[in-house]
Amino acid sequence: MEVILKKDVDNLGFVDDLVTVKNGYGRNFLIPQGHAVLATPSAKKVLAENLKQRAYKEKQVIDAAKAQAEKLNGLEIKLTAKSGEADKLFGSITDADLANALSKEGVEIDKKYITIAGGNIKRLGQYDASLRFHREVVSNLTFDVVAEA
Repeated sequence: MEVILKKDVDNLGFVDDLVTVKNGYGRNFLIPQGHAVLATPSAKKVLAENLKQRAYKEKQVIDAAKAQAEKLNGLEIKLTAKSGEADKLFGSITDADLANALSKEGVEIDKKYITIAGGNIKRLGQYDASLRFHREVVSNLTFDVVAEA
């Protein structure tokens, strides 16, 4: 079944993508929840026209996202956390903590667009994260988790 996405759906696609899904997933979840509409020939024509009109606006959004990503160049992020023996943290460092640290440095990004390699951080050290500013603008960031003084 082909559907046109009306919202971003994790592990499936972004807004206005034409995707093929299993019939039950489309009919029982995506369409009733308002995440997608059925891809009829007329809906495909409307989508094509909307994408043409949105191309210019999209270019401006991509340029703004690239400007945000450029702010990461040369940026050193050090997150401090309480730690015990063997460099083990009390608690963990999550993407929300990284989002807060980035906002203090002037890079605004929602925590749902941050993916830390390996999930939550439980030890001190250096880690990598992937930041998605736009579907076409993804940047990688290396940051350190250090012990509190």
